[in-house]
Amino acid sequence: MGNDKDLKKKKKRSRSNEKSVELVVVANEAKQIQQQQQQQEKVIANEENQKPKQQQGNPNPKKKKKSQESYPFGNYKNYYGYRISNDMDEDPRLKVLNKEWFQGKDCLDIGCNSGIMTIHIANKFGCRSILGVDIDSSRVGDAQWHLRNFVRKQNHTKAGEKKSSGSKEESISLSNGEANTGSSGETKDLFQIVSFQKENFVHTRNLDDNRYDTILCLSVTKWIHLNWGDDGLITLFSKIWRLLNPGGIFIMEPQPWKSYEKNRRVSETTAMHHRTIVLRPEHFQEILLDKIGFRTVEDLTSSLSGVSKGFDRQILAFKK
Repeated sequence: MGNDKDLKKKKKRSRSNEKSVELVVVANEAKQIQQQQQQQEKVIANEENQKPKQQQGNPNPKKKKKSQESYPFGNYKNYYGYRISNDMDEDPRLKVLNKEWFQGKDCLDIGCNSGIMTIHIANKFGCRSILGVDIDSSRVGDAQWHLRNFVRKQNHTKAGEKKSSGSKEESISLSNGEANTGSSGETKDLFQIVSFQKENFVHTRNLDDNRYDTILCLSVTKWIHLNWGDDGLITLFSKIWRLLNPGGIFIMEPQPWKSYEKNRRVSETTAMHHRTIVLRPEHFQEILLDKIGFRTVEDLTSSLSGVSKGFDRQILAFKK
C-alpha cells in the first residue's frame, strides 16, 4: 500500500512538473515573439531615420506642411469628402438605419466629426433632438458651420411647391430647414433639434445627467481604443449603457484590427496602447452582450451597399 501511495505522489509531481514545463515553454515562445516584433519595429525605425531628408529651400512648403499633419483621434478634416463617393447624394449608412430608432427620439452621436451624418439623420428621420460630440473643437466648429449652411440651402428651395398631400407637406417643411418630430405632427427648425459640443466622451461628466433613446458610435471605437486602451473601451461601452433609456438602441460601426495596424503610429500613445490591447474588435459583440448587458444585436451590414472601398465595415445595432 505504501508503494502505491508513493507511486501516486510521484505521478502527481510528474504531471505538475510537465505542466510547469509547458507554461514555461509557452511563456518563452511569447517572449521570443514579442522580442522579434520589437526588433522588427527597431529595424523599420532605423530605415526611416536613414532616409535622405529633404533639402532646405523646399519649393513647395505647403505640401511639406500638409504631410506633417497628424490626427491622433481620427479627427480628420473633410472626413466625409473621401468617405462618400462623388456620385452619391448621401452617406450609404443612412439607408440601413431604421426610422423608428430616431423619429421623435433623443439621440447622441459620439465622435460626430464635421457633423454631416448627424445633420442628415435629424433631417431624414425627424429626431426630437440630436447632440453631436467630438474631441476636436475645430471639427465642432465645422459641424456648426455645416448646420447653418444646410439650413440656408434648404431655405432657398422653391417656396411655391404645391402642398397636395401630407407627405408632400412634410417634404416641403424639411426643405425649409424643418424636421417633423414624430406622431404629434409638430415641426421644429433644425437649429432647435441639432446641436454640437466639444467633449472627450471617455472622460467627460457633462453628459452624466442626460438620457438618450439612440446612441451612435460610427468608426470611433478604434480611436478611443488606441488612445485610452482596453480600459477606455470598457469605459465607452459602460457609459453608453448608462446614458441609454431602457429599450434604447446603440449603433456601432467598429473598425477592423487591420485598421488599428495602419494607424498605430500616429502618436506615441497609440503605439504604446496598440502593443497592450487584448480586447480585439471581434470580441466587442460578446463584451456588449455578455458583460455590459445588452439584450439583442442586429447586424445591418448585409443591407449596406455603395460604400467606398475601405469603409465597408460592420454595422451593429444593440438593444438595451
